[in-house]
Amino acid sequence: MTKVSDIKAPIAQELIEFEKHFRKSMQSKVPLLDKITHYIIKRKGKQMRPMFVFLTAKMLGEINEDTYNSASLVELLHTATLVHDDVVDDANERRGFFSINALWKNKIAVLVGDYLLSKVLLLSIENQKYRSLEIVARAVRSMSEGELLQIEKARKLDIEEDTYFEVIRQKTASLIAACCEAGAVSVGQEEYADRMREFGEKIGLSFQIKDDIFDYGSPGNIGKPTGNDIREQKMTLPLIYTLNKADKKTRKELVNIVKRHHESPKKVRKAIQLVIDHGGIDYAYKKMMEIKNEALELLEPISDSPSKKSLIQLVEYTVHRER
Repeated sequence: MTKVSDIKAPIAQELIEFEKHFRKSMQSKVPLLDKITHYIIKRKGKQMRPMFVFLTAKMLGEINEDTYNSASLVELLHTATLVHDDVVDDANERRGFFSINALWKNKIAVLVGDYLLSKVLLLSIENQKYRSLEIVARAVRSMSEGELLQIEKARKLDIEEDTYFEVIRQKTASLIAACCEAGAVSVGQEEYADRMREFGEKIGLSFQIKDDIFDYGSPGNIGKPTGNDIREQKMTLPLIYTLNKADKKTRKELVNIVKRHHESPKKVRKAIQLVIDHGGIDYAYKKMMEIKNEALELLEPISDSPSKKSLIQLVEYTVHRER
């Protein structure tokens, strides 16, 4: 599989420059806040979202100051939601580092997330980029609605596939959609905004289904399943498919495990096996690849370039990554 460093090649210099922009966008005169934002920057991930912004922008035009601001907006929003998510989930770790709430407690973590969201607003207004603000604000709304819809539906374990896709479209895919739309708009390619938003949304859906599959292993190479989603009573695509397609006895057993025995390692392993045996993983994998191919079709009318090639490689990476 292509390495992330190879995918970054056409925008390597821009990503280095982006680091400066992003660091500057998080600065504060409050020493505690500055200390926490430095900690956040130090533990950053693979920069997937800025990569979608910059590759889209470079594929369609010339990267400029608007592109850097758009990438900063998206990354600030993403970081704020992660900080808040860790509080909501009472998580002590994020990417192998202690979470903000684990080190500085919930109250400070919530305030840090609020501060980052305020920086999204201020960065947009200071640069008079109201179109970028609209794109990001839509993503915030979608993510909040998706999270609440998931909470509402998960209590009953009666999620249909359409509802599942609505949840992940809002909760996960909306942010990657915002990255690609903002990238197009930042280089003045408004006519590509809708196409790139749809492209990003489909990548986001594929990305989430891949995460679902990780919980059970993967077709042909069932690694060590984690079972985390079952323990957290999350309704994922392999589980939904199995609940809808399996016989009454299997369905009853699965519901019983998820509702009442989700903290038992033995029962969780049993649930994983039931989902695998009833084709839940194979179905989710097939669905993921279908959606990924639909996304790549949206790029076909766009001229070939190193940036387009890297964007395609980034799409392939999202569905073939090993974690």
